[in-house]
Amino acid sequence: MSERPIRIASFSGYLGDRYTGLTEAVTGDPVDVAIGDYLAEFTLAALSAQRKSGRDGYVGYFVDQLRPNLPVIAERGIKIVANAGGFDPAGLADRLRQVCAEDGIGLKIAHIEGDNVLDDLQKWQDEGQPLTHLDSGQPLSAWGHEPLAANAYLGGWGIATALKGGADIVVCGRVTDASLIVGPAAWWHDWATDDWDQLARAVAAGHLIECGAHSTGGNFSGFAAIPHMERPGFPIAEIASDGTAVITKHERDGGAVTPDTVTAQLLYELQGVRYLNPDVTVHFDDVTLTADGKDRVVLGGITGSPPPPTAKVAAFAKVGYTVTNTVFATAPDVDGKVELLRAQVEGDGVPADVRLEVTPLGVPSTDPQSQWEATVPVRFMAVAEHVDALKKFGLARRLGELYLQGIPGFFHDGATPWRTEPSPQIDYWPALVPSEYVEHVVVHPDGRREDAPRPTESSEPSQPVHDEPAQQPIEGETATIELGQLVYARSGDKGGNSNVGVWSRDRDVWKWLRQALSTDEIRRLIPEAKDLDIVRHEMEGIGAVHFVLRGLLGTAGSSNTRVDQIGKAVCEYLRARHIVVPIELASHDAVRRTAAELADMETSTRSA
Repeated sequence: MSERPIRIASFSGYLGDRYTGLTEAVTGDPVDVAIGDYLAEFTLAALSAQRKSGRDGYVGYFVDQLRPNLPVIAERGIKIVANAGGFDPAGLADRLRQVCAEDGIGLKIAHIEGDNVLDDLQKWQDEGQPLTHLDSGQPLSAWGHEPLAANAYLGGWGIATALKGGADIVVCGRVTDASLIVGPAAWWHDWATDDWDQLARAVAAGHLIECGAHSTGGNFSGFAAIPHMERPGFPIAEIASDGTAVITKHERDGGAVTPDTVTAQLLYELQGVRYLNPDVTVHFDDVTLTADGKDRVVLGGITGSPPPPTAKVAAFAKVGYTVTNTVFATAPDVDGKVELLRAQVEGDGVPADVRLEVTPLGVPSTDPQSQWEATVPVRFMAVAEHVDALKKFGLARRLGELYLQGIPGFFHDGATPWRTEPSPQIDYWPALVPSEYVEHVVVHPDGRREDAPRPTESSEPSQPVHDEPAQQPIEGETATIELGQLVYARSGDKGGNSNVGVWSRDRDVWKWLRQALSTDEIRRLIPEAKDLDIVRHEMEGIGAVHFVLRGLLGTAGSSNTRVDQIGKAVCEYLRARHIVVPIELASHDAVRRTAAELADMETSTRSA
């Protein structure tokens, strides 16, 4: 066991993150491990289609990112852990061994197996496991689509075992995002599988850095107060032997680490105050985030308990095809122009096997001061189960025919060709199986295979219920303001559910927030959610009210037809809504408060 904290740096939060992230992580401030997360559910859906077409099932450009950095990684003794293995971690590990041999770099490479469970689905069903959808409650047999791929979500003990066995690079497939951090921390501190509090704190720290620059100001409502946001740095987690964690960043990099930037990431993708992981159940009930100097935030109040007795499995299947094109309507009478466009595209009628969706994206300004203030994009999407139906319908042709017979001012972006080829629509099926059904195997650098340790206990998961606030009229004078003037918010996706966390560290605002932001009020503020099942939670330690909007994203972020497909902007729409508040709150300003705190912190650092 090491007496000092382990320093774990993030270099990727998703497939497509900043290409130079790995270089930045290994050439910046000293770190012990650098981790890369590539496999969001949306990404797995895309990789499943790529694999089905005969291409590599792993993230190929990870090799290109890693290769030029191999000498400095070897020189500085930095361990690399990444889930870029996708559906073929063995294939990626072999490729990396080849690259190291070609470049004369003596790094040892291990990989993790067991997450690919496609061939097990039917066997499990035959053995009485229905693989019931976590949201709809239907068995997998009712889906009616042939899975392209299926993964179980593995924990961090395989990574810990690989590092203990001498690996310098550990290639993973579908481990949980936080496991990329839990594994190195458990290895470094030699934790036991039942060190629940330590493991829970490492999961929480992992959750805070897994999404790259989210914790340093990326996708943050208060971005206007954060310095050098043109290139925010990647975060670092310092995890002590008791699991206590500090979130920070490389000193040279842009962005900032504050209680608010970290809160934004903490609330992202949560489904409640119990966070389920294969290795531990994390209790966020009493979580706190406290500034500890410039760009340092201490994570506190986290406890853990045994994990659930089940493992999550995600299957992916092609359920149809889509083709999308966007045209523009210019004021006046945009509504009338959109209706005429729809009627002209529909022509004699849309075939029964095609669904047409028409979505105006915004409204024109009153008395617009430029042509673009008067212009509204109009998205046309055609959806069908079979690709031939879309080709026969010919959405691009139907729109292209309207230049001389359509609405006044009809145009599309001339720099963007009409889209004529349909894209596959990949759906997602989340389910559970008993944990013992899932293998978790380490393939060491010498080829030796070893089963990863398993938790010695389990516990049935449950989410605490937080009472709805009793609605009370506001006494005294009131003001109408944007909600976003008072609070920050963050939204994310988990399957077909969208979650929205709203918070303020101002205690006066928090007292009002927890009273005013009820489930009914959320339904009023987000009309799209008015008929949905909504679950509400409170986290008083960070001044947050959190909502899960079940089904807002259809069945999955990869298959729904919303423009904001994975609900990233639901939070900002909510902040843009007008609300009535007591007059004494009308002078509060969240962004101004953050700017003042950062200025004070900078002054204190310079004078120290």
